[in-house]
Amino acid sequence: MCAEHPSLLNNELLAALPGDVAAALRAQLESVVLTAGSTLYEAGVELSHVYFPVTAVISLVSPMQDGACIEVAVVGREGIAGVCAFMGGGKALSNAVVQRAGLAWRMKAADIARLARDVEPAMQQLLRYTQVLFTQMAQTSACHRHHALAPQLCRWLLEHLDRQAGDEMRVTQERIAVMLGVRREGVTVAALQLQKDGVISYRRGCIRVLDRQRLKTQSCECYEVLEQAYARLRSRAAQQREAELA
Repeated sequence: MCAEHPSLLNNELLAALPGDVAAALRAQLESVVLTAGSTLYEAGVELSHVYFPVTAVISLVSPMQDGACIEVAVVGREGIAGVCAFMGGGKALSNAVVQRAGLAWRMKAADIARLARDVEPAMQQLLRYTQVLFTQMAQTSACHRHHALAPQLCRWLLEHLDRQAGDEMRVTQERIAVMLGVRREGVTVAALQLQKDGVISYRRGCIRVLDRQRLKTQSCECYEVLEQAYARLRSRAAQQREAELA
């Protein structure tokens, strides 16, 4: 669905591109409204478009043969969903599912592949983001394997909270359990403890974070690793913008 045009600056990856490159991209970008629960593309399928979230949040999900799935990364206004479009393969490595409804910029996969091939500053920025995204995927996979459910839940809540406005998330415990690859009962126990501790409040389909700092202290170290990786990416982008203006 088409939407009112947000500013390119509302997506950090687009905002980090040189001004002349971003201006040239406008004609190739379409503003769309993404609906929660919709699948943008599936693993193994040739990508037709990539997405730069603005207010939407997208989960990258690895499907299993038995029908189960697990979230391996989350993409918000800091990045792009569909990096395989410019990495040479062209086929998606995971499903992309809209976790939080909202606005995004959509671009044809062929156009971003051409941009990456022909414009070196754009390719460098895309590669820097992709490196951080792959760091997130690797860290998340290790987290699923080695950490208890309660700190995993805190990490998951923080990652999604960072990519949206406000402190309220419209998500069910069942949905969180699917994303973490665990039983819903385990999420219920962990969420009840967080609510008892005054960290969150919960009613069906809605979680409000009341104390972000305590949520962070109860998370595993994976969140801090990812937070630092994205902070370095943003710092590098800010330095480039300053150099461009100098």
